[in-house]
Order: sequence, then C-alpha cells, then structure tokens
Amino acid sequence: MAKAMFGAGCFWGIEITFRKIPGVTDVAVGYSGGHADNPSYELVCTGQSGHAEVVEVDFDPDAVTYEALLEIFWQSHDPTQMNRQGPDVGTQYRSAIFTYDAEQLESARLSKDTMDAANFFGRPIATEITPASQFWRAEEYHQRYIEKRSGGGVTGMAGMVR
Repeated sequence: MAKAMFGAGCFWGIEITFRKIPGVTDVAVGYSGGHADNPSYELVCTGQSGHAEVVEVDFDPDAVTYEALLEIFWQSHDPTQMNRQGPDVGTQYRSAIFTYDAEQLESARLSKDTMDAANFFGRPIATEITPASQFWRAEEYHQRYIEKRSGGGVTGMAGMVR
C-alpha cells in the first residue's frame, strides 16, 4: 500500500472523486502544509494556520499508479487558480501536491511540467509541489461529507473531469 496527498480546493469534492477510483482503498480529508499543530476546521478557515484542505489517499500501486492519481488530480479542479477554487477563496483552498518520497516528487514535477508545456489549461499551473508535512485528519463530520449529506450523490466540483 502507498499514500498520496492532494489539495484541490474544498476537500469534500476531491474526496468523493478519489473514492471512486479502482485501487484506492481509503480517502481521508484533513489539513496539511501549515504551521499549527492539530488545527481545527475553524482555525484553517481563518487562513492563519497556513494549512490547505487536503485528501490523504491510500492506494494499491499494483492496481492504480501514482501517475494515474496525478491525472485525476489535474482533471478534478482548476490548478491555474492561486488560492481559490470556484467560490472558495483563501490559502486553505490552494492547489497542492504533497509528496511522500523522491519518486512522487519527481513524478509530480514531471506531470506538472508536461501539462504546462502542452498549455493544457490555457494558463500556467499554480499548483505547489512540496514534500508532505504532517497530515491532520479533519473532524469526523467532514469525513465522507457529501455521501452523508446527499446519499452519495455528487454536487459542485466533485467528480468534475475535463
């Protein structure tokens, strides 16, 4: 088993997107990339903790590659926007790839460079790519939020693929 961590705006939509991928065994929503220990949703929403809303994806690399997860990440949000996705604005909504090892870091950079070179999004990609820091699991009411609220239906940017 392996892990990947992505920030793509509000974590609810990207969580349900990754849950649908064969080979993904679990997805947890949380916070990473900030400076406060054990941040709460309320603190993260102030923008003062420096954290991004993220998903931590557990996956079987024999069933789905990290590169395939990167493709889904790119297609699931607008990585050209700095600190926003749709109506959500703030550093907590930034586009980010947090890598767990040198291989993931290299793959993420290559993927980003390839997309930028192809002008895939029509604008430069603003996604930050940095080594993973502590993942702080979000409060339980955020886990599987869309499934709990809509019976598993997809709303907003969740599941949006170009």
